[in-house]
Amino acid sequence: MSENYFEFEQDFVESLRCIPMIVRYKLDNCGVKLKLSHWHQFNPSIRKDLVDKPCSTSEEIKTYRAWLHQLVIDQTGAPPKDLPVEQNIAWMDEAKIPDIVQEKAREVGIKLELKQWKNLTSLQRFVLIKLSRPSHENRNFLPAVEEFKMI
Repeated sequence: MSENYFEFEQDFVESLRCIPMIVRYKLDNCGVKLKLSHWHQFNPSIRKDLVDKPCSTSEEIKTYRAWLHQLVIDQTGAPPKDLPVEQNIAWMDEAKIPDIVQEKAREVGIKLELKQWKNLTSLQRFVLIKLSRPSHENRNFLPAVEEFKMI
């Protein structure tokens, strides 16, 4: 398995039938709404490129965003929706575990400590925030916490 995927994603990594967390992270960083229907129109090589292309620095984010826009236009004939890029990004904040994550942890019967939160990468914090949201299928919250060695 690639270092770009989490263990809890292994049921779909081979086929990339779902958008992996690493791509969701990049989408939030560059402010693009990629629908699952868009994802399914991309061939496996393009999906892999979306996983592998860098999207961290300002220049990389700008390049990734422009490239992704063109991909969606080429596949669907229309650009994807843009999303606002948050200024105070919760997953970048090591100083506080977001309430939504603490609530989800309590719901599954665990207590998270700030020291654990600080030891996570920004991508891992992003994952826990995403998996805590009520609108997200969050059956992977506990497997993620386990994978990140928080329990």
